[in-house]
Amino acid sequence: MSPPTEVFRLLLQGERPTGVGFTDSSPRHESSTPVTRTFSPKPADVQHDWIVIDATDVVLGRLATHAAALLRGKHKATFAQHMDMGDYVIIVNADKVALTGSKLAKKVYYRHSGYPGGLTATSYPEMLEKHPTRAVEKAIRGMLPKNTLGREQLKKLKVYAGAEHPHAAQQPKAYIFDQVAQ
Repeated sequence: MSPPTEVFRLLLQGERPTGVGFTDSSPRHESSTPVTRTFSPKPADVQHDWIVIDATDVVLGRLATHAAALLRGKHKATFAQHMDMGDYVIIVNADKVALTGSKLAKKVYYRHSGYPGGLTATSYPEMLEKHPTRAVEKAIRGMLPKNTLGREQLKKLKVYAGAEHPHAAQQPKAYIFDQVAQ
């Protein structure tokens, strides 16, 4: 009897063939298989803290990445992409943020009115003079998701040009940067 015929005979008799090329695919007992369950936080489990960041001499991009991660809640063990897990972030001294290299002279912000020829360019020093908080807000907005959840997370960002903020009643915790610009 040839080997393939032997395999067919065993299968017809209800037995499993064994040997090279055949694995034991018998069902395991339920107790032997590990059961992993993904934790999905409930809205009641989410706690939104208040964090204050002093932007004095902090590089703009580094400040924006840290603030965006705090707004999204990526620093929490219970992070879920589809939920608003983040904290409220207060940024003070936004007018004293640092830029690296020659960005102070060359950085330009663009916006368009929607009409032909409606492109408007604003330099960083001009933006700092007119709207000192807007440069920080735009940098952080660019690092958040571009959807409804990202817009909700952006509402928890509070940026102030000076050292004072009206959120002292929330008792915000200070966020310390390890590295600041020289």
